[in-house]
Amino acid sequence: MEKAVVRTIMLRLMPLLGLLYMVAYIDRQNISFAKLQMVGDLGLSEAAYGLGAGLFFIGYCLFEIPSNIILERMGARVWFARILGTWGLITVALGFAWTPTSFYILRFLLGVAEAGFFPGVLYALTLWFPQAYRARAVGTFMVASAFANAVGSAIGGALLTLDGLGGLRGWQWVFIATGIPALLLVPVVLMVLPRGPAEARWLSDAQKQWLAGVLAREQTERGIEQPLKALGDRRVLLLAVTFLGFPLGAYGLSYWLPTIVKGFGVSDMANGLLNVIPWLCVAAALWWYPRYTSRRPDRAWYVAAPLVTGAVCLVIANIAPGAPLKFVALCIAAAAIFAGQPGFWALPTRILTGAGAAAGLAAINSVGNLGGFVAQSVVPRIRDETGSDMAPMLFLAICLVLTAIGVMLIASRLGPSKIAVDDPDRNRA
Repeated sequence: MEKAVVRTIMLRLMPLLGLLYMVAYIDRQNISFAKLQMVGDLGLSEAAYGLGAGLFFIGYCLFEIPSNIILERMGARVWFARILGTWGLITVALGFAWTPTSFYILRFLLGVAEAGFFPGVLYALTLWFPQAYRARAVGTFMVASAFANAVGSAIGGALLTLDGLGGLRGWQWVFIATGIPALLLVPVVLMVLPRGPAEARWLSDAQKQWLAGVLAREQTERGIEQPLKALGDRRVLLLAVTFLGFPLGAYGLSYWLPTIVKGFGVSDMANGLLNVIPWLCVAAALWWYPRYTSRRPDRAWYVAAPLVTGAVCLVIANIAPGAPLKFVALCIAAAAIFAGQPGFWALPTRILTGAGAAAGLAAINSVGNLGGFVAQSVVPRIRDETGSDMAPMLFLAICLVLTAIGVMLIASRLGPSKIAVDDPDRNRA
């Protein structure tokens, strides 16, 4: 029963959620390619452009908790459709930004529109998967972000070559073409996504009863169910601060990687194709690493180890001779930065459940995603001050090491996991 239910949910639910996340991530990544032309057209410095790009995360942070609380009440189907529709419209509108001010406003509104999607999925997964399967479910879901970066890199470079088509610049086509898929997926979500397991026509009554029983038992083992109590819990606040390093490293690298590769002296098309490689490495890491670590009880160490690996590789990328070795180090760093995230998101569910999980996960993600704002504003400033494309990578390396230390410290405050070894093949009574 257990294997059949989890396998069915994985096959029915994760492809759609993964597709939505891929569209969302392409929507976030498009700005790194639009930057190559947009800076000159709008008369922006690197730092000013980074500030505008980072305003997305301010809007995201301010509205993420309210968005997730509404999602908990309205259900994922309706609320995800609303999120998709609004962010698609705003992304298309970005293709027609005519001044720095309009660019800043639209980036902020895009963050407001998309707020709640990622933590909303994390909360939704707690309604569908027993605790033992959540890390790998999150890892499977996040594989879409890697493919999004890979596909987005190829598409971004290709769309820039449309410069002049229809009287539009290449960077305008980047925004228009990446905003339309979100609009097309709105009716798909409304028709296909169930509100919860009870509405899933592809689960039998016996399967629904089994899943409801397992989730009910697990809810009684965790203590925080009230949203306000979750938001005020010191451990949740510490998790939020600790999570800062993950998006800081991820967005700092993804935002700056096209610029680094461009510095190797390649064309826009070659830049896009080369940027596919690091994200294929990320996809492989997100698929394999959660499954490898799920059979080992020391979750904190297996979250922290990839962060340290990523930091070391970013340092190597600065000192390695020649573009090929630098690029290999950046590929490994990208995979390592993302690999520990699914294990991290298993930590809050030790203490959160129900509406408390919706609010707590949103708080952790919203505060943590300010790391994206720091990455997109500080990284260009470091480049401007040093004149080096690689110097920002040293800043990211330091942040990753501090995050690894934070993970080890906060995990000790959460207490042991209720499931010591996350292994779906274990025997059950």
